Amino acid sequence: MTSMEMAITIGAIVLGTMCTRLISFFVFPNDRKVPKFVAFLGKAFPIAVIGMLVVYALKDTVILAYPHGLPELISVVATTIVHLWRRSMMLSIGGGTVLYMILVQAVF
Repeated sequence: MTSMEMAITIGAIVLGTMCTRLISFFVFPNDRKVPKFVAFLGKAFPIAVIGMLVVYALKDTVILAYPHGLPELISVVATTIVHLWRRSMMLSIGGGTVLYMILVQAVF
């Protein structure tokens, strides 16, 4: 990929992202009430996405061979505990990821 192609690709990604972010302000201006279904999706999607990410992250875990999924289990438990304790998604996900990397690289 040439430099010009990379610049065009990045520009297209930026333009697409900005359009999808700004369109909601035109579709749902401040003086107009958001439909109940859209409000429901705003509350349900984050939980659904996190659930899909957990399933995707754990789908290839082999529990019948060493280390029997222990790094994954320990990391999921630690992520859950940190999230319930601090209620910070960035801290819990970041901490769980770092812990998992340490467990996989140094311990198991």
